[in-house]
Amino acid sequence: MEIKWEDGFKISIKSDGKTIILSANREGLISLARILDSLSAELPGSHIHLDENNSLEDGSAELIIEKLSDRTEEPMWKNSDGHM
Repeated sequence: MEIKWEDGFKISIKSDGKTIILSANREGLISLARILDSLSAELPGSHIHLDENNSLEDGSAELIIEKLSDRTEEPMWKNSDGHM
């Protein structure tokens, strides 16, 4: 999946364990919309990882966005120790 980021994008994800706050400037919101649109065309189970090392602002929580099948209610992606 090819991702096109808008120049100057800023995206931050914060979580207190119960609430997730996604903050982004205009360019960041456009970039996220493109990611969601691209992911919608992929196969179920396809996913993208966003974190402070590849696209999010420093101090951001990791975000995993996964495409589910129309029949799937549970996420298919699990990390190496079997947890989501």
